[in-house]
Amino acid sequence: MRKLYFLVPGTGGRFACGGLWAELRTLHLAQQVCSAEVVTYRQREKETLFLDDVLQEKPLKRDIFVISWGFDVPKLAARLKSYNVIYHAHSAEYGFKLPSSVPIITVSRNTMGYWGQRSPHSLIYYLPNQISDQFHNLNLERDIDVLVQMRKSSEYLLKELVPALQQKCNVTVVSSYVEDLARLFNRAKVYLYDSAEYWAMQGVTEGFGLQPMEAIACGCQVFSSVNGGLSDYLDPGFNCHKIAGYSKEFDIQRILKVIHSSAPVTLPESFFAEYRTENIIKRLERILADINHFFDYEAQYSSNIQALTSLRLTKLRTQRIFAKIKEQYFNSRT
Repeated sequence: MRKLYFLVPGTGGRFACGGLWAELRTLHLAQQVCSAEVVTYRQREKETLFLDDVLQEKPLKRDIFVISWGFDVPKLAARLKSYNVIYHAHSAEYGFKLPSSVPIITVSRNTMGYWGQRSPHSLIYYLPNQISDQFHNLNLERDIDVLVQMRKSSEYLLKELVPALQQKCNVTVVSSYVEDLARLFNRAKVYLYDSAEYWAMQGVTEGFGLQPMEAIACGCQVFSSVNGGLSDYLDPGFNCHKIAGYSKEFDIQRILKVIHSSAPVTLPESFFAEYRTENIIKRLERILADINHFFDYEAQYSSNIQALTSLRLTKLRTQRIFAKIKEQYFNSRT
């Protein structure tokens, strides 16, 4: 197995977000399969490799760089074009393209479908984000009726639905980092998550949406949007409820009904097995073995499949139009 260098702009501070934590968790899982290190490229950090230094000091022809930070990917891919590179794709719709020499590992089937269409000649794999074993039902007293995290929440959720619910039940709104999120989920009856507006404003998709799954694992009834990667595992009417459904009053009615039922979610552990550590390590080991074999091949042979460029699509459409005209002409003569 080649050594992996996971590139992130920084490991904390202004770069702290769910995508960063997910990438660092993947790094730790990869370290159970092969040698892997984190490398920053925007800010220098103590006891952490910095990309400029790595490129100057180390022979890297057999190593692999893992890039993931969406808005930085085009620049990083261009800078590292003479090296082995993997794109670890979280969100989609950034608008860039990648050469077929860059394998793509996606965190959701939704993102995999996007890249399957946009980059049809690349190697593409599915490796879901990990849900930690700490997220499970502790059977605690649920003293919070409704739990909301401010980050990524829609204006409708924060300014209309939450104020209305606060007049009818106990609502907790979290606006800062929570040390023990699993315990907080175990205290809540209902968790609200509505990120469609946030990602529409960003112009990209929800990559995975880990919090609703973590909440479900802890027994919360979840009301959520089903945009992007959330559609991988959320199934309204069966394991969750669709939020922002038709009207605020209808949302309130459904949420209060769930609160008063006091029935926690009881999904079988088999539902979460795909996202637990054991399965992800097995998948990662197989994916990396496949990619290592590809880089052995790619070093000796060039790609010879025509790219699906705009020019080629125009040519194919033109050929199709002429073929139809020709068919209609001959049909009219017979």
